[in-house]
Order: sequence, then C-alpha cells, then structure tokens
Amino acid sequence: MNMRVIGRPSPQVGLGDPRGIESSPLYSPDLAPVPVAERTWTTYNYAALWMGIAHGIPTYYLASGLIDLGMSWVQAVLTIALGNLLVLVPILLNSHVGAKYGIPYPVFARTAFGTLGANVPAVLRALSACGWFGIQTWIGGQAIHTVVGAFAGDGWTHARPLWGHPGTLWLSFAFFWLLQIGLIVRGIESIRRFENWAAPLILVVAVFLLGWMVSKAGGLGPLATEGSKLGWGTDFWLLFAPALMGMVAYFATMSVNIADFTRFARGQREQIVGQTLGLPITMTAFSMIGALTTSATITVYGKAIWDPIDLVSRFSNPVVILFALLCVIVATVAVNVAANTVGPAYDFCNLFPRRIDFRMGGVIAGVIGILMQPWRLLSSPELYIFTWLGVSGAVLGGVAGILTADYWLLRGRTLDLAGLYRRGGPYEYAGGFNWRPLVSLAAVLVLSLGGAHSDAGAGPFPADGYIPLLRPLFDYNWAVAFLGGIVLHAGLSRLFPAPGDRTAAPGGAPTAPAGR
Repeated sequence: MNMRVIGRPSPQVGLGDPRGIESSPLYSPDLAPVPVAERTWTTYNYAALWMGIAHGIPTYYLASGLIDLGMSWVQAVLTIALGNLLVLVPILLNSHVGAKYGIPYPVFARTAFGTLGANVPAVLRALSACGWFGIQTWIGGQAIHTVVGAFAGDGWTHARPLWGHPGTLWLSFAFFWLLQIGLIVRGIESIRRFENWAAPLILVVAVFLLGWMVSKAGGLGPLATEGSKLGWGTDFWLLFAPALMGMVAYFATMSVNIADFTRFARGQREQIVGQTLGLPITMTAFSMIGALTTSATITVYGKAIWDPIDLVSRFSNPVVILFALLCVIVATVAVNVAANTVGPAYDFCNLFPRRIDFRMGGVIAGVIGILMQPWRLLSSPELYIFTWLGVSGAVLGGVAGILTADYWLLRGRTLDLAGLYRRGGPYEYAGGFNWRPLVSLAAVLVLSLGGAHSDAGAGPFPADGYIPLLRPLFDYNWAVAFLGGIVLHAGLSRLFPAPGDRTAAPGGAPTAPAGR
C-alpha cells in the first residue's frame, strides 16, 4: 500500500494518496484528512468564528448569575475574563493537531483511546454539545416568539399554556430548530460563510442597547457603582473558585473538539492569532456590555432586565424591535451551529462512519438537544452555572487533559496519519481500546465530581457531596480533571507502555517539519 505523506514547507501534513484507507471501516469522507491544498481558513475566519460563538445571549447574561449570587459587576466580568484566558490554553493546545494533520476531533481521539475507544470521549463531548444546542435553541425560540408577538399582539404572546409555557413559544422553538438543521445539512463550508457575516450582528445590537439605555437613564445606573455584597474577603473567594470553573466550562466543549475547525486552517499562525483575538476579548467585552446595560435598566424600568430579548420587546418602535431581534436570531444560529452541531455531527459520524455522515450526525444532535429539556437547565443560576457547567466542564476537562498529554508529551506532535484509519494499526491497542486513558478519565471524574454538593438545598447534589472527603475538589472541578488527565494518562502510559505503540509507523512518518 502506497500511503506516502506529503506536506508543505509549513508544518502541515496530508496524505498523498488517500485511496488506501477508503476501504477501511474507520473511514468516511467527512472524517478523512482535509487535503493540504483545501485548507483555506484565514485569521479572520477564526476570529469571526469566535465572535459568532461568544456573541450569544447566554454570554450577554452570563454575568447576571454571578451578580445574583453577590458579586459586583466588576468581579463578575473579571471572573469571566480570567476563565476565558484559562480555557484558551487547552483550546490552542488541541488546535495544533487539526491544523497540522487536517483531522477532526474523533479521529484525533483515536491516538490516545484507540480506534474504537475514541467513541467514548466522542460521545461524551457530543452529549455536552447537544445540551448546549438545546439551550441556545430555546433562547432563539424565545426571540422568534417575541418578534411575532410584537406584531401579532397578546393573542400570540399569551396563548394557551402548554407544559408551563405558551403554546406559541413551543411553536417558535420548533421553527428555530428547523432553521438551524437546514443550515447544518448544507455542510461545513456554508457554516464558514455564514459565520463571516453573522458574527458582528449581535455586537451591533448590544452596543445599541447600551447606548439607548444609558441615554434614557442619564448614566450607567446603580449596578455600575454598587459594591459587591461579598466584598473581597472569604465569602468572595469561596464563590470565585466554582464560578471560575463554570466560566472555563462554558467553552470546555470547544477545548476538546476545536480540531474540527482548525483542520481547515491555512497554517498554525492563522488559527492561533485568530482564536487569541476572537475569544477572550469578545467574551469579556460582551459580558461587560450586558452588565452595564442591565444596570441602566434599573433606573429606567425600576428593575434589572438581564434578558436582551425582554429588553428589546419593551421598545415602542416595531421596526427597531424587528431589526434587533432578527439580529439576535441570526447570531444565535451562528453560535449554535458552529459550537454545538459541528462537533457532535463528527462525533456521531465516528460511531458508524459508513452509515452516519456529517449531515445526519447534525440532525441526531438536534434531536438529542430537545430531549435534554433546555428550559429546565436555564431555570436557575445554581442549576445552570454549578450543575450543568460544572459537571460538563469536569467531563470535558478530563478528556482535554488526556489528549494534551498524549499529543504533546507522549508523541511529540508526531502521528501516523494513515494509521488513524486502519484497524490493526498503531492505534489498535487491545481490540481497538486503550485502557490507560479510560482508567485515567474514570479516576479524574471521581476526583472532580465525587464531592459534588449543593449549598442550601440548591441543585441535585447531597449537601456534603457523594464523597465528603472530595468535597473541596468540586469547586476546582475543571482544573482537577484537566491537570489530573495530563498526569494520570502520561504516568500510566510511561509505566505500562502499550506493546507495539509507536509514534509514526513506516510509510506514515511525516516528511514535513515537526512544526510549531
């Protein structure tokens, strides 16, 4: 079999002749390495991708949950900023393999977990993204419900309730779901084009809302000058740790599957610069705008209005309402399709490469997102920040740590590209499964989630945690899982090396430089 590997003078590697792997049960066109010549995404594409993802409605009121729990707006925004700087580290570490080899996340996971074992982290990541898909779809459905209500009147807005919500809201939710599925079935390139122009729209609306509210309030309002209810002492720091982990967990899904996007990069520089500019700056600025706008609403309306959809609906000009909410709808589609359907589409494709393609995988993700009942996940700050974000962040933190250790510490960024698509090859281990990362993942989940607890009866966990001794670790769940995954997987792989495991098999060694 001639599987010559070719590459540019840049650190990019591709298969010269992919026909040798096309008969493999692990192969599908959607999972195959992107040819080097077809890797065209630029710095702007990655900055726009993150602008589109970060400019979501949950980001706008992300600070609200922290302020409701006692932080000042300054403390809330600083917590969000630090969380995004932290999560940028695993994002960039796990981006490298996509830009170098052109492979998606589930194929990358085969290096550590095995050709079949990769389905374990792939499905875990997919389920987390499905939950996020449902959350964003519910928010988009609310926006559509408000848009139509501004013109249809109370008969639409206050329709007969069904399962605790107006029946028309459920109808709007279904329409928004179909809108997104229609985009995902058009393929990844249509998503890239959509992100390029959709990314700035919600920022335009957010800046407009801030200017409008500040002008009506005659200033920034009381939240801008109100101090923290927690101060800067022990009470603040007790909340800060789990809140910071929640902010990191906000993009824990992307830190795992970012190779799904960087596989299309022209080079490492494009994805590194684009992501560094796009993520932390956008998230911090957007959450700050949300906090300051809400502060002004207290002066104007006598209460804090965190939901921008609710705020826009209070305007008297129907043209303004229509424009603003259409921008919100477009931006929510941009967030959801990029962050929460591309990844699971590849993940489900990896389960049955010959039967599930990228489009079908996206539809499966959409269905599961509904079944996870997003309206319940958004019902309280405790459930949203500490339960949903905390648990999903710990699971994906462990996966991210294992992949980071495997690629950077154990393999030195050198993979057998053809071997990733072969049964019986260098990533077969024992029947397609490598027990080392699976044991490491199970261990870090016990360490990070065993002490999961609920304070004052908030949330589903016991007051002292499932394992009281591990209770303090739950406040640092993502960090415990990420760092634990690195240490345990590297340690077990060194102590118990897999027979025949090698960095690059004959005929699969890259001829391009090792890269950055």
